Amino acid sequence: MPHGEAQETVYVRRIRRVILGGAIMYAIIATGGKQYKVAEGDVVCVEKLGVEEGAEYTFDQVLAVSDEGLKVGEDVKNASVTATVLGNGKAKKVIVYKYKRKTGYHKKNGHRQQYTKVKIEKINA
Repeated sequence: MPHGEAQETVYVRRIRRVILGGAIMYAIIATGGKQYKVAEGDVVCVEKLGVEEGAEYTFDQVLAVSDEGLKVGEDVKNASVTATVLGNGKAKKVIVYKYKRKTGYHKKNGHRQQYTKVKIEKINA
C-alpha cells in the first residue's frame, strides 16, 4: 500500500536526523479530513487534491509547528506548508461485503481510494 511505503521512508529519514544531532522542525497539517505530521523532505500520500503532477501546492490549514518549542493556535494562524506534487494514484482495492442471514441477501462492492503523493519542501512558520 502506498501509504505504508511513504511512512516507512519518513521514519527512517527522521531517525537519521536524530542520530546525527539535527533538530527536526515539523508541522501538523490537516487535509482531506485527516491530520498528518510532516517535516521538510518527507514524501506523504494525502487525499486527492486535484492538482497536476509537478505543480506546487500550499497547505494553509496548519494546526501546530515545532521549531524550538511547540506552537499552536494563534501562534500558527499565518503558517503554511509548501509541497510539490509528485503524482496521483489509487490505493489497493478494499472489498466491502454485506450479508444478511436467512434472507438470501448478499452484496459485494469494491472501492479504490484516490490519493496524491506530495513532497514537503518548506515549512513557513
